[in-house]
Amino acid sequence: MSLMDSITGKLFAKNPTEAIVDINGIRFRIHISISTYENLPSVGKPVELLTHLHVKEDILDLFGFKDSSERNLFINLNTITGIGPRSAMNILSGTNPDEFKNRIVSGDVQSLTVIPGIGPKTAKRIIVELKEKFASDFDGKNELGFMESDESSSVKDAVNALLSLGYKPFQINKTLKDLEKAGDLSGGLEEIIRKALAKMI
Repeated sequence: MSLMDSITGKLFAKNPTEAIVDINGIRFRIHISISTYENLPSVGKPVELLTHLHVKEDILDLFGFKDSSERNLFINLNTITGIGPRSAMNILSGTNPDEFKNRIVSGDVQSLTVIPGIGPKTAKRIIVELKEKFASDFDGKNELGFMESDESSSVKDAVNALLSLGYKPFQINKTLKDLEKAGDLSGGLEEIIRKALAKMI
């Protein structure tokens, strides 16, 4: 955990890669993603950012984030060989954390390489090192993104049934998303389970 968990002050200046926050006359230069930049208030307004202080030899760099999801992904990316904090921030500017995690869990190398700063070798390394961790993150989630459907009750029951059969939440999530895109996420409980099992076998 970083020494500085968050910073609160007045936004003195901003651009797509940096924010300067004034705290009683002391101004902190903070590296940010484009997503965080888009969520900043107007200059002169109060602002709060979650932070991570990166220390390397005689260099101190402060990175800021709009939420914990973005910061957690940044920290995880920094554990990958060949990805430093600047590269991690560039990656965050090219995607959103939930979408990025889904790509990793599904092992989608091609979709990762469209993100600036990620080539095929780096994409494979990220998947190998983070897939299991992110898959376990999905294990703790009851919501898998299908509760807005007219068939929400049947889908929810299907999810519970598939979980009881030993399938991982990320497997169920991907399968049901595929069925939804194909227009096949309909029918009764047994029909949905049958379709899902056919795709997962």
